[in-house]
Amino acid sequence: MNIPNILTTLRLIIVPFLGYSMHKERYILAIVLFAFGGITDVVDGYIARKFNMITKWGKFFDPLADKLMQITALTFLVIKDFIPVVVLIIVVLKELLMLIGGILLYTKGKTVIGANWYGKLATVIFYFAIIATIVLRIECLSNSYTTIAINIALSLAVVCTLFALVRYIIIYFKFSKNYEKDVKNN
Repeated sequence: MNIPNILTTLRLIIVPFLGYSMHKERYILAIVLFAFGGITDVVDGYIARKFNMITKWGKFFDPLADKLMQITALTFLVIKDFIPVVVLIIVVLKELLMLIGGILLYTKGKTVIGANWYGKLATVIFYFAIIATIVLRIECLSNSYTTIAINIALSLAVVCTLFALVRYIIIYFKFSKNYEKDVKNN
């Protein structure tokens, strides 16, 4: 267990607290927990790369912690009718497809696909969109301009997420094809 993995574990631990705080409408606490999750994600990634502490455990659980945080926040934003359910559906389907693809690749060739810039970009934009949605909704700033701003932020996050999915599908087929060639050559 190294420092990046400890930070990832902390993110996994705060997921239920994030859900509880959103359920109880303790939005300031939810924002703090969500922002803490985003900051620790950046810090653990930096430390892992800078000090060569990248592990298979981290490659799997780091994005899992991020997605659990995002899906938890999005679920409660849908329940509170702050965002449309289609945003949650797109994110969940994307994550399920990536999970299935990752499991298939791992079982075939012990390959774990790490995060790429487009996946990181989608995550960052979703973090900002979720925090902006919570802030603008709870501060009673909700008017046509804030609704437009929230819709733009969420739309951008969804587009980046779909782009990331397409890129990961391409990578999946590339790895899958290379694995099949290696098996045939041996």
